[in-house]
Amino acid sequence: MEGNVILSIPLIEDQNQHWNENQNSGTNIIGSTSFLSTCFNGLNALTGVGILSVPYALASGGWLSLVLLFAIAAAAFYTGTLIKRCMDKNSNIKTYPDIGELAFGKIGRLIISVSMYTELYLVSIGFLILEGDNLNNLCPIEEVQIAGFVIGGKQLFVILVALIILPTVWLDNLSMLSYVSASGVFASAVIILSISWTGTFDGVGFHQKGTLVNWRGIPTAVSLYAFCYCAHPVFPTLYNSMTNKHQFSNVLLVCFLLTTVGYASMAIIGYLMFGADVESQVTLNLPLNKVSSKLAIYTTLVNPISKFALMATPITNALKDLLPRAYKNRATNILVSTVLVISATIVALSVPFFGDLMSLVGAFLSVTASILLPCLCYLKISGTYNEFGCETIAIVTIIVAAIAMGISGTYTSVMEIVHHL
Repeated sequence: MEGNVILSIPLIEDQNQHWNENQNSGTNIIGSTSFLSTCFNGLNALTGVGILSVPYALASGGWLSLVLLFAIAAAAFYTGTLIKRCMDKNSNIKTYPDIGELAFGKIGRLIISVSMYTELYLVSIGFLILEGDNLNNLCPIEEVQIAGFVIGGKQLFVILVALIILPTVWLDNLSMLSYVSASGVFASAVIILSISWTGTFDGVGFHQKGTLVNWRGIPTAVSLYAFCYCAHPVFPTLYNSMTNKHQFSNVLLVCFLLTTVGYASMAIIGYLMFGADVESQVTLNLPLNKVSSKLAIYTTLVNPISKFALMATPITNALKDLLPRAYKNRATNILVSTVLVISATIVALSVPFFGDLMSLVGAFLSVTASILLPCLCYLKISGTYNEFGCETIAIVTIIVAAIAMGISGTYTSVMEIVHHL
């Protein structure tokens, strides 16, 4: 997925050096991608593990919270067009942090970069938790003793998956893993179809009525919905790669329409199948003796393992960029990557709550990176903040709503994590 590649660009102050490195590494190809190819890349960027948690989000907020899913999708689409308009203002903009620097100087670049890398780190942790949950569901293990330590089944699977993933993050060139970049759309389609088959033909049915609205669960629902639309750091790459950049708004429209239909369908199907008992990962509810269920679960397991390195490499690149030149060698690269995987594993073992973690990512980071920051950057770059027009009112309204979503969602997520510890 191009989105994963572009995020591998480290925090560099010199824009010319930044751009030259992009060209040398082949991560940014100008004007060579067609409309359909860009749509496919955009769909890859917007699809992911969020597909597993939308039924839980709908169960948390009730049927009326679907309105919020569509509202967040519309806001995220609009802020995506704001990113395009920011890039139209200055041809030197190549990445999302460049937009932050143009708007607010080096502080703006730093804020956007930190939010991007933190989000990637937490999503990587979420991958490990997801793997541990689903593997333990497939092959339940009570406890094992290793070197005098008692380790639960779920924790053991998290450690084993981390060991399997570790060699992939040692690779300097991710071209060996590039084939996985196109797996997002296919995996999401397989999961939706498999779970639909389970509900229709394998005896589960769609008999749950659910509740109209659950006000206490609205912050969690909103946060998880926001997590589904956190691909905005990818958009500058997609924009720059297009042959006809004037069509980028149409690309965004197609991508957001299709992904929203997918997310809404998965949410409705999962909620009708399992009601209030739906897990934070809908695959944990599936009957294990059905082929369709196993297909959905295996697809869920393979995708994060293959994508972990693509998510972790941007962080390791940024960390290695901070090291003195004398320490930039192969051994140091392996050490930094290993420490990152170990730290992610420790956090996954300490906070093994997939739904709450993804809710925190959605509330604190996705809302910030995908809704709040594009609005603020556009107001500053365009000078629209000096004018009191309809667009300014609309953007300020989105900013206020994003701040409210971020605060309430972050508070709720943190309280849930603390409560479960």
